[in-house]
Formats: sequence, structure tokens, C-alpha cells
Amino acid sequence: MVFERDPHKLYPHDKLMARTIIRLVPSFVTPNTITWLRFLMIPIVLYLLLVKDYAAGVPFFILAAFSDALDGSLARVRNQITDWGTFYDPLADKLLITSVVLFVVIQYINPIFGFIILGLELILLFGGIIRKRRGQVVSANVIGKTKMFLQFLGVTFLLVAVWSGIDLFIPFSIATLSLAIVCAVVSIITYGL
Repeated sequence: MVFERDPHKLYPHDKLMARTIIRLVPSFVTPNTITWLRFLMIPIVLYLLLVKDYAAGVPFFILAAFSDALDGSLARVRNQITDWGTFYDPLADKLLITSVVLFVVIQYINPIFGFIILGLELILLFGGIIRKRRGQVVSANVIGKTKMFLQFLGVTFLLVAVWSGIDLFIPFSIATLSLAIVCAVVSIITYGL
């Protein structure tokens, strides 16, 4: 399909990560370990946002989201791609993004907007579960990766607006999340259920 990506191909960001961050990651740390850490960071991010400790919550959210780029690059650079990681890495991303969407997008932008994002993520998640039960392991396509980046960016803009009190970031958040919704719909169509 036109939007498919080769899960083993190194991309420019992988090469950059290999020359910088990945050099600092000990060899015993696997991409799946980083995915597990992201699962463990989700409740911490949510707690910090719940108690409105944005000074810690926003950087911790960014760190948790960055771990997605790190584990993917680490898997490709070190040739450690696994079926487990191919399924659970996107699951960890969806849980992180959708839980933060429930906490901040619904509260500070619009509940309907937040529920649209949540609904599309659930469709993608259930599609992945159905494919896994059929014995298919499908890695994220370019549109899916773009959607996830736009969601991260949109949520980050919103968190920065709430944290700093600068409302200028809210329209950027809405625009970025709107583009992410379009990408989610395209991703659903290209993946098929």
C-alpha cells in the first residue's frame, strides 16, 4: 500500500538518534523495556496533571512521548524489532495520548472534540486487536506516525497554554489536533478493519 513503511528501514530521525541519544542507552536496555517504562509513566503523568502540577507534568508528558521515538529508533538501529513491540508500542502511545486527551482536551477545548479523538483511537486499537487475533502483525504506517506526532504536538501546545496561561497556544492546539483527526481517519481507511 502507498502509505506502508518498512519497519526495518532507518529513517533520518533514526540516524540522528543513533549518533546522539542511542549511544547513551546501555546495551541491556531493549526497546520493549522502554515501552514498559512508558506504560509505567502514564499514571504518573495523569496524577501530575490531575493535581495540576504542570511544572512537573508537562515535562514528564514530553519525556513519556519522547520514549516512543526512542524505542522505535532503538529497535530499528539495533535490529531488535519484535512482534510484541510492534503491537504494544502503539498501544502505549494510544493510552498515553488518549488519557491526556481525556484530562485536558475535554476540559480546556471541547468535550465533543476530545471524544472524537478518543473514538478514533479506540477504532484503531480494536482494529489492531482484530489483526493480531488473525495472526497479522502490522506496524504503523506513515499516516499513523504523522497522526501520533500531531496528537503529541497538539496536546503539548494545550498543556503549555494551561501551564503558562498563554491562550495563544490554544488555537495552535486545536489546529494541530484537527489535522491529527484527519490523519486518524485516513489511517483507519488505509489500515482497514
